[in-house]
Amino acid sequence: MSSVTPIVVSIGNPLLDITVPVADGPKYLEKYGLKANDAILAEDKHLPIYQEIVKNPGVTYVAGGAAQNAARGASYLLPAGSVAYIGSVGDDDLAKTLTDVNTKEGVVSKYQVQAAPAQTGACAVILSNHDRSLVTTLRAAEQFTKDHLAKPEVAATLAGAKLIYIEGYFLTHGIESALEVAKHASATGRTVVLNLSAPFIPQFFKVQLEDLLPHVDILIGNESEAAAYAEAAGLGDASLEQIATTLAGFSKSNASRPRLVVVTQGADSTLVASSSPSASPANLSPTDANPKTYPVPKLAADKIIDTNGAGDMFAGGLLGALALGKSLDVAIETGHKLGQICVGQNGATLEFPKVQIF
Repeated sequence: MSSVTPIVVSIGNPLLDITVPVADGPKYLEKYGLKANDAILAEDKHLPIYQEIVKNPGVTYVAGGAAQNAARGASYLLPAGSVAYIGSVGDDDLAKTLTDVNTKEGVVSKYQVQAAPAQTGACAVILSNHDRSLVTTLRAAEQFTKDHLAKPEVAATLAGAKLIYIEGYFLTHGIESALEVAKHASATGRTVVLNLSAPFIPQFFKVQLEDLLPHVDILIGNESEAAAYAEAAGLGDASLEQIATTLAGFSKSNASRPRLVVVTQGADSTLVASSSPSASPANLSPTDANPKTYPVPKLAADKIIDTNGAGDMFAGGLLGALALGKSLDVAIETGHKLGQICVGQNGATLEFPKVQIF
């Protein structure tokens, strides 16, 4: 690994994705009562799925976890060692697989390792048509403790970062850690980026989300997650533009720069709202519409293999471009490019040798 100091630090739940082929997806959806395009934490009734799908001869294994995927996406654009990832794993072969993938793709792993019998988390990825249903068992990931942040090598990594990225899934168990990191980063002028990650986060962890939001500079989510927040917040039948504007205007601890709210809408477009359209870095220009819509370039259906991880790679492209000092327009475009590369691969991966992005 390079001696480069990480400028992007990503925090979340490390998982190994176990992906079921498209042809077999519908039977698992029906058997376990899953929605075709959703992301949930496994309940007791879902737990047998992990033992069942590994017996499927077409199953594939890919390094996963939303923030870890985004870290690998950002690293795709940056020199090796420029991105670090923090999360909790078991002392097992799954963790070794994740570490090896990160190392290969230039990401520095700063794992908290839990002793046996803790196991590294896993995600069942059930593909059907162009949809993906994610069923996650966190295992060791939810055993993350705040004292890991105080370890000298972890504290130094956080202190040197320009951008801190936190996945919404982490709020289900790690809100104290997320708040500590975000408050310090905000107070010291670094950029804090939060991804809503799944509709159940604003639905069932709204309190944690709104505790963290004042320290967030850039909030990312898709249209389903934005709608879930609107319902939880009692915004009625507000439009996507109104939801994004409401979130952008939420109180902010670092008022020296506006908040951006980025709402992806799959293959259609990405909407960006700003709390104040000033000309500061990574923000809308004063002459731009607010909210501003960025169309997504069209991609032929036969180029789409697997949509899992596309949103994470969008976030990674956005992070990497901003870390390089690119404009918001270029950063959004870069996110679109990485998302489209991702859907052409199996799992949350990108094309290697690397595609020239800039």
